[in-house]
Amino acid sequence: MPARPPSIQARSLLLARAAAARLPAHLPAHLPAHLPASAATSVTGAPAASPAAGGDSDSRSNASSGANREASPGWSSGSVFAVAAAAAIGGWGLSSLASPQNKLGGTRNRNKGKRGKRGKNGDDDDEDDDDDDDGTADHRTSEAIPQGNGDDAGMGFASRTDMQEAISDIVWELGNQKDMISTDPNDLHAHGYSSWANVNPERLPVAVAYPRTTDHVATIVRVCHRHRVPVVAYSGGTSLEGNFSAPYGGISIDFAHMNSIIQVNRADMDVVVQPSVGWQDLNNELAKQGTGLFFPVDPGPTAKIGGMIGTNCSGTNAVRYGTMKDWVINLTVVLSDGQVIKTRRRPRKSSAGYNLNSLFVGSEGTLGIVTEATLKLAVVPEETSVAVVNFPSIRHAASAAAAVMQAAVPVQCLEIMDEVQMRVVNLSRFTAPRVWVEKPTLFFKFAGTKAGVREQIQLVEEITAANKGGNFEFAKDEREQRLLWSARKESLWSMLALRKDGEDVSDIIEVSKKEMDELGLFASILGHIGDGNFHESIMYNKEDASERAKVEACVENMVRLAIEMEGTCTGEHGIGWGKKESLLWEVGSETVAVMAAIKKSLDPRWILNPGKIMD
Repeated sequence: MPARPPSIQARSLLLARAAAARLPAHLPAHLPAHLPASAATSVTGAPAASPAAGGDSDSRSNASSGANREASPGWSSGSVFAVAAAAAIGGWGLSSLASPQNKLGGTRNRNKGKRGKRGKNGDDDDEDDDDDDDGTADHRTSEAIPQGNGDDAGMGFASRTDMQEAISDIVWELGNQKDMISTDPNDLHAHGYSSWANVNPERLPVAVAYPRTTDHVATIVRVCHRHRVPVVAYSGGTSLEGNFSAPYGGISIDFAHMNSIIQVNRADMDVVVQPSVGWQDLNNELAKQGTGLFFPVDPGPTAKIGGMIGTNCSGTNAVRYGTMKDWVINLTVVLSDGQVIKTRRRPRKSSAGYNLNSLFVGSEGTLGIVTEATLKLAVVPEETSVAVVNFPSIRHAASAAAAVMQAAVPVQCLEIMDEVQMRVVNLSRFTAPRVWVEKPTLFFKFAGTKAGVREQIQLVEEITAANKGGNFEFAKDEREQRLLWSARKESLWSMLALRKDGEDVSDIIEVSKKEMDELGLFASILGHIGDGNFHESIMYNKEDASERAKVEACVENMVRLAIEMEGTCTGEHGIGWGKKESLLWEVGSETVAVMAAIKKSLDPRWILNPGKIMD
């Protein structure tokens, strides 16, 4: 197998992810010294990496992969950065950087079997990880804890030899369709290693399967269950928490061929899709058919429906339209033994039994593998507009955002970028010839009737002015909308384009926040402030142990503070491989034990995406 590309590019980006617990009535007067002043109140972080198996980095779209954007200056496929989160308004929670991962020992599997033909790629690009393997070990019986990949029939996973036998059985039971199984080293690497991750497990899957139907998936899982082979689902490969990594080897199931829009029910405003349908592709098809409908959950542009369900992701539209869980009507799920179930029928309203949708949405493929989903659709608004307004400080911007939400103005999106991030966008020249005022800035999207949009704009202008907002500017046509939103759209790529090596970073560090200066690092803030989801971006050298230690300590402090304020360690990227210890901090060992009991009930052999959410 070719050597793994370096896990570190000279400068890594750590974005701290977070989610709101509730809107506060006011902001605290003082912040702890370790927190960025720009993050007005609750803040957290975590070395992470998607949109979840979705994730939601608002990145410049590439037709095949957001991660392989070779045209961006300073960006290369070997680059590594992670995303964690920070919040800025009292009581708003954020994401967390779990403590340093204890890498699993052992060597990568080298599959000696016949090389299979690689199937159609499902836009693999980004994902992440970071971890802590001991977060729940004391709260489960040994029977429920996988013990590596030994031959113990009671507890362990299959040996390498048994995994090879399982591959042969899968090929046989699929009718000798060898193009459905790949053992190509490049395939294995793409499905077990993420260049967006802060830390990656040492192992890779032993094979990648490319099913075309639910029956194929059921067959693959049934064989893996029989042989005790781990199974990891893979759709877009854009998650940010190591959700698709294969720490115990096993089979990666890539849904690249299961990318069909099966049925559009215009009258009922719903759609049936397979897991590898991209949300942007879905909306393009709905527009092409002239349905007047759209799917409003908008994470990173290459995210797929399967991963979006797995992580309960969201995006800029969350403030108005909510998260993935709010748009799922039913799911077709393959359980750990190959049994296929449907969570419910197709009504919008049902009180028939347990809400299994809520069980599987956000479970990251640890309880079952989703092969089909029926999703709600929304009506395309009659009118839309965009506005931007800047403020003298991040605190004024955060206060204005809280005031807009508390006034119940039905904005579609409410995003924030601090003065550092605005300068980064200017320096990148991605939005040239536009030059932005380098102050903390709020970005608004409005949607509704013409009269409704005019009223929203007027209310927001009044509220922001009362919080010292200046240079309020709103779009009068579609071209101006694209222009005004361009800074937010290009924020991530702007940061990546400005990464520098060694001493050259000093000319950027000077613009960083006072608190981040204490770390000697370059940092900025952006995020979905409308629903309290907020990102602290920190540029740091992962090869520098002392620098990484300072970042980890800072992020841990942010996580703990957010949890103390009844926030959360992850708003939209899931727990995955990277936030297991943070989950334990947030919900406690008793709650994690309940999760483990559910897992054991549905997956007694612990083969579905092991090592994620809990150990």
